[in-house]
Amino acid sequence: MKNIEKEYFGNKVLKGVSLTVKPGEIHALLGENGAGKSTLMNILFGMPVIHSTGGFSGEVIFDGAPVSMKSPKEAMDLGIGMVHQEFMLIPGFTVTENIKLNREITKHNLFSRIMGDKLKTLDTEQMNKDARKALDTLGIGIDEWITVAGLPVGYMQFIEIAREIDKSNMKLLVFDEPTAVLAESEADTLLAAMKKIAASGIAILFITHRLDEVMSTADHVTILRDGELVATMKKEETNVMQLAELMVGRKVEKLGKEKKHNGNSEETILELKNFHVAMPGEEVKGIDLTVRRGEIIGLGGLAGQGKIGIANGIMGLYPAEGNVTLEGKKIELNNPKASLNNHLAFVSEDRRGVGLLLDTSIELNIVITAMQAQKKYLKRLGFFDQMDGKVIREHALKMIEDLDIRCRGPQQITRRLSGGNQQKVCIARALTLEPNILFVSEPTRGIDIGAKKLVLDLLVKLNRDLGMTIVMTSSELGELRSICDRIAIITEGKIECILESDASDADFGLAMAGEYKKLRSKEAVIS
Repeated sequence: MKNIEKEYFGNKVLKGVSLTVKPGEIHALLGENGAGKSTLMNILFGMPVIHSTGGFSGEVIFDGAPVSMKSPKEAMDLGIGMVHQEFMLIPGFTVTENIKLNREITKHNLFSRIMGDKLKTLDTEQMNKDARKALDTLGIGIDEWITVAGLPVGYMQFIEIAREIDKSNMKLLVFDEPTAVLAESEADTLLAAMKKIAASGIAILFITHRLDEVMSTADHVTILRDGELVATMKKEETNVMQLAELMVGRKVEKLGKEKKHNGNSEETILELKNFHVAMPGEEVKGIDLTVRRGEIIGLGGLAGQGKIGIANGIMGLYPAEGNVTLEGKKIELNNPKASLNNHLAFVSEDRRGVGLLLDTSIELNIVITAMQAQKKYLKRLGFFDQMDGKVIREHALKMIEDLDIRCRGPQQITRRLSGGNQQKVCIARALTLEPNILFVSEPTRGIDIGAKKLVLDLLVKLNRDLGMTIVMTSSELGELRSICDRIAIITEGKIECILESDASDADFGLAMAGEYKKLRSKEAVIS
């Protein structure tokens, strides 16, 4: 792939990236969330999202010839396979049927010999043999005749891979975070299978965030950061520490933190003990965390590691268990109203799906939660409560001015606002609850770079001027480091470590990759 560039709606996500992979090579592709890894692979695999958003620039050369994949089928016909993070299996089909889907083997019978090939029947015996061979290559002992429904996720991952290696023309296989759902023993089996596949001459592109797997398996490593190529090197030329630093290294601009007077308090305002949240895709598996009064604490980590689940669990949006105490008082879990009554407020990561009533006015969006949970902005008329339009309008106008929400007026429909202004409406609604702690999840997702700066400045201002304690969850490590006092990195549902915002790039990289505890404990033993 030569000088690949791609933009989505004016936002450049790949900036002249080049990548070379040789036959039989395992080539690791590293980078934070949003570094451009998946977009690069989508271009290689001809995914529709690339062509429906204006295509890309640059050149893809496969087997020595320029190619332009317009669809995944074209990529597969060339010999490119992809094992996605999201499983693409049919639950009611057997393992063999999933492996052989669209490549079924048929055989003649009495009727087909007379009336034509359309009456051929499936050669189940031969298909089972092929499926067995692919499964044995991966070292997995699952029976090929059982249905996929109900199998553990680890087995599903292996079936996805078996389907690809069963193809006779396979030349390049892309693995997108293949070990993310596997237990340690299963991951070891998969890595051994990858080496066996590569030894047969098939090239492997291996997207992962686990640096120990890179060092044990890959031949070459390419690192992307913010859509740019940072480095391509042989595994022997690097180490875990350097890879970690290259993944996250960047200039971090501090946003007004030096003026803040209340971030150094040691007083605990919120404490989590053995806290679990059953949020699909963002499960929290027993964390202990202390939040200090008046600080901005960040929750970071890669996608799917559990950081998003923490605030959602505390606010009662997903089933949670464990102990959560606010100023020494235990909070009732799994009850959103109880959380709101304890002066906790939440700005959801899903702005359009959960955070806003898109076809409702700005002013109603701002007051709706306070109206329902705290009975504010209501006036009594006989036996009934009515919205107090005058008070609502006054409050909305104040919020629009204070937060600089760019709109035509408080009655404008929120759907017609820009992403940054929609986010400010979400924050305005949270502030209307007069919270002691503000949980903000992915506050800059889907908004342009100018609006991002405004939203982050606003959070710093709330913290600095009002002394508000803020718990900010973000996939953007640079944003967390720019405004947070401390950052807890979540890996596999647990806290890997808590770092100061000015900690080294290497430490943050190791933490994101789940290697911090392991390496630092080794260093402690040695010293």
